[in-house]
Amino acid sequence: MKAKNRDQSLSDSRELDGSYDQLTDSVEDDFELSTVCHRPESMDKLQEQTKFTKKELQVLYRGFKNECPSGVVNEENFKNIYSQFFPQGDSSMYAHFLFEAFDTNKNGSVSFEDFVFGLSIILRGTINDRLNWAFNLYDLNKDGCITKEEMLDIMKSIYDMMGKYTYPTMQDDAPREHVESFFQKMDRNKDGVVTIEEFIESCKKDENIMQSMQLFDNVI
Repeated sequence: MKAKNRDQSLSDSRELDGSYDQLTDSVEDDFELSTVCHRPESMDKLQEQTKFTKKELQVLYRGFKNECPSGVVNEENFKNIYSQFFPQGDSSMYAHFLFEAFDTNKNGSVSFEDFVFGLSIILRGTINDRLNWAFNLYDLNKDGCITKEEMLDIMKSIYDMMGKYTYPTMQDDAPREHVESFFQKMDRNKDGVVTIEEFIESCKKDENIMQSMQLFDNVI
C-alpha cells in the first residue's frame, strides 16, 4: 500500500511539472524521495479548486519547484525569494506579512497548494474575493478588524520595501499620513477600527483601487 501511495504521489508531481520520463523513472524515484518532503495534490483536484488551467498550473509548479525543491517554503526562504524582486529596499517585513497570509494552515510553511490557492484569489478571484484576501493581509492579529497600528505596520513595510531610491524625498511621517487618509475614507462610524464591511464598501467606491485590481486580470 505504501509503495502504491508513493507511486501515485510521484505521478501527481510529474503530471504537474510535465517532467515524467519512463526512461529515467527508476533514477527519479530515488532522487525525488530523498529531496521532496511534500507533494502537491493531483492536477484535476487543483484545477477544481483554483481558476488556473492545467498548463498554467504546470508553469507555476515548475517555478515553485525550482525555488523550493522540497515542495514547501519556510518564512526565511520566502523572504529571500521575495527580496530578489525588491533589491532597492528591505522587503523582509512585508514578506513576513505576505507569508502569514499564504500560510493558511499556520504551520510555518507554504506548500504549492497554499501558494496557488492564494494566487488564484489574487489574480482570478471576484472583487469580493480579492478584497477579503487583502483585508486578511492587513488584519495582522486576525481579530476581524484593522487598527491604525496594524495599517501603520503594513505601510511602513511597504515604504521600506520600495526603498529610499524610489521615494528619495519621502518624509518619515509619510506612512502615518497615509494611514490617516486611509481611516478618513474607510472608518465610516469613526470608532477607530475598520471592519471587513467598511473595507469592502470603501474599496468598491474608490476608482483607483478598482482599476489597480483589474491590472491583475491577465497577469498569467
